[in-house]
Amino acid sequence: MYTIDLTVKNSPLPLSVQRKSEEEAREVYDRVLNAIRSGSSELLELTCDKIPGKRVAVLASEIAAVQMAEKTGTSTTGKAPGFAALTS
Repeated sequence: MYTIDLTVKNSPLPLSVQRKSEEEAREVYDRVLNAIRSGSSELLELTCDKIPGKRVAVLASEIAAVQMAEKTGTSTTGKAPGFAALTS
C-alpha cells in the first residue's frame, strides 16, 4: 500500500489517501505536484483505495507539500514517515 500525504497551509494535520500499486500512487503524486507547480486554484478531488467511500477535495493553491511513501500493514518498509528523517 502506498500513502500520499498532502500538507495544507494553515492546517496542522496532513490529508492522506492510499493506493494499492506504486504506479497508481505515482499518478496521484504527479497530478498533485503538477497542480502545485501550475499555481492555479484548481480543485483536486482524491479517493482512497484503503477506505472505500473516502473522498478528499482540496484547492491546489492551498497545498504546501506532497509526499508519497510505501507502507505495508502497520509498519513502514524502512522509510521514515513524515517529510524529514532524523539520523542517529
